[in-house]
Amino acid sequence: MAPIRVRFAPSPTGVLHIGSVRTALFNWLFARHNNGKFLLRIEDTDKLRSTDENTKSIFEILKWLEIDWDEEPVIQSGNIERHKAVAHELVEKGRAYYCYCTPEELAQKKEEALKAGKSYKYNGKCRNITHPVAGINPVIRLKADTEGTTTVDDMVQGIVTIENSQMDDLVLLRSDGTPTYMLSVVVDDHDMGVTHVIRGDDHLTNTFRQIQIYRACGWDIPRFGHIPLIYGPDGAKLSKRHGAASAEDYRSLGYLPEAISNYLLRLGWSHGDYEIITRKQAIEWFDFDNVGKSPSRFDMAKLQNLNAHYMKERGNQSLLEYTKPFFKQKLDKVQEERILAGLDSLKERAKTVVELAEAAKVYICAPETYAEECSKYATPNHLKWLKEVAKIIADSDELVEADLCNKVKELAKTNGTKLVEIAQAIRGALCGKLVSPSVFEIIAILGKEEALRRINAYIEYFAK
Repeated sequence: MAPIRVRFAPSPTGVLHIGSVRTALFNWLFARHNNGKFLLRIEDTDKLRSTDENTKSIFEILKWLEIDWDEEPVIQSGNIERHKAVAHELVEKGRAYYCYCTPEELAQKKEEALKAGKSYKYNGKCRNITHPVAGINPVIRLKADTEGTTTVDDMVQGIVTIENSQMDDLVLLRSDGTPTYMLSVVVDDHDMGVTHVIRGDDHLTNTFRQIQIYRACGWDIPRFGHIPLIYGPDGAKLSKRHGAASAEDYRSLGYLPEAISNYLLRLGWSHGDYEIITRKQAIEWFDFDNVGKSPSRFDMAKLQNLNAHYMKERGNQSLLEYTKPFFKQKLDKVQEERILAGLDSLKERAKTVVELAEAAKVYICAPETYAEECSKYATPNHLKWLKEVAKIIADSDELVEADLCNKVKELAKTNGTKLVEIAQAIRGALCGKLVSPSVFEIIAILGKEEALRRINAYIEYFAK
């Protein structure tokens, strides 16, 4: 059995869709599970819409997700002369022909078919023309099989068969001499030695047409696997209107690469009841027997829960480094130390890195404003208690969370109030809002000078 070689072939005409990332992941896992090769091809022959920026983004996203490729990436536009040569070779072999039908003539035929309620298929008018037609630049069409059937033993969909009479003579080379997608894909897959083509099930129709090209060329046909598409919660194909569609969207929303990979793996594939699956386990367990045939629905809540899990799993220094780009300013040493000290508590509450960065602001700078609800805990009594808290902090030789908590409990008892009342006033002063980890932990991490500065600013603001 030949070594398995799979490919991921995105087009740099736009950003990398999250569904394409799942396709890349499935290809990569299949290769790694079978000790095969994972190849990357950039299909950039649409020069009007392809950009270097999008190509760079594809590389970056795959590296971010640790989906590495085994050979130098193939840039499809560099193979155009090879694609053209194959088309002309097929003409010489009698498996393709020059078609001189004009665009106007074809448009008329399509319109006639539409009016008759029929699907349009090229009628093969030029199949047997042996001499050039003056004044017309021809296209090259494949001389498709018209009898019998074509069957695909699909790794996901199972046995799928169509009648060859449904196929038309597809264009291989346009009138300007440029190859079509159908031809280029087949030639590149053959030349790259691809043994398995794993892609979205929206390509299933293309597969039958491409098999015709393989047969015409006399090449081995790879094994195909067509993965169902990803839908949004409303049952429509996942798109920007669902909130996020590209991999870059999810990165900017603060999702970790390991959470994205784990979620996409489980979106259409399963291994028992496992939800949390490490990369090592994924490589060991992945096969196509457990890939479902039905479309999967993207569930943001499940992704968030996975992300929260992986945030807790990450080491604090690594998580801090990942969080840094989400802060508006460059952190100094003191700010980094404070965030690291409070990270265990902060990440218990956050589901995304964006949320984590927002919560960590308490250790970066004092609040510029106070949330409206803070005023509820800024009555004369609250401000009086805060002055007592400030004295406790000032008189403490060492700020220890448990000691501070016990002392403020005593203060609450002495004043006939609840600990939560004083704690919320402290929280408002330190954070500018009423949700945070333990205020006593925050005081201990901020240190005496900074904690007192914030409390006194709060008292001064609400005492006006």
